[in-house]
Amino acid sequence: MVELKDFLGLIHPFLAVAFIFPLIGLVSYFSLQTRQRRLAAKEGKSKIPANVGTEHLRLGRWLGNGVVLLALIGLAYPIYTKIVWAEDTFRAWFITLIFAATIASLVFLNKARTPLWRGVFATLTGAGLVILGSQPEIFRRGFEWYVSHYYYGITAALLMIFSLAIFPDIYKDRSNRWRNTHIVLNCVALLLFVGQGFTGARDLLEIPLSWQQPYIEQLYINNCQTQDCTVQPADAQNAEESPNS
Repeated sequence: MVELKDFLGLIHPFLAVAFIFPLIGLVSYFSLQTRQRRLAAKEGKSKIPANVGTEHLRLGRWLGNGVVLLALIGLAYPIYTKIVWAEDTFRAWFITLIFAATIASLVFLNKARTPLWRGVFATLTGAGLVILGSQPEIFRRGFEWYVSHYYYGITAALLMIFSLAIFPDIYKDRSNRWRNTHIVLNCVALLLFVGQGFTGARDLLEIPLSWQQPYIEQLYINNCQTQDCTVQPADAQNAEESPNS
């Protein structure tokens, strides 16, 4: 039986496939078009439309904000489905406050005009992501950090925050220092997004449905990966061992 919790777990991958990955393709396409037009303009008239730069900027901002919000959704699901409010009320409300503060910082980052305030709100947004990602409910795959969906995602989100913070400076910098920094870091982000596609698909295979979870836990408890065994949920097993059963 599929429960509401299982459907909620699909929100993060659904948004990634339906919205974020198509945006990545569009932003990458317009970035190449923008660069080709800029290079062609130095030699003569370019056939590439002048609005490609504007479209790249507009879609890039959508992508940056979308990746950060997607990361927050991905963090919210394991936190709020595992945390016990009655036993850890203070931390639950503190985490909720951090979520709200991170989203507010992202909003203010988009509205900030001066480099100082963009730096402040970018730092607060990134700090919020890191604090939320450090919660014990988050599975970070630390034993294989180099293929971790968490570490790829947090790094990509932090790069998107940095891009949102520096984009106004790209058009003011005549030395192209910020533009070159933007190109290099977003090439790294593109590789991380490719890694996200792989690690995300792998992790979906490893996450059991709610009714399967107690059986899976018993498989690991009984070391069934190295021997043949029959398992049942811990509750049923305890009932059989009870003298009153």
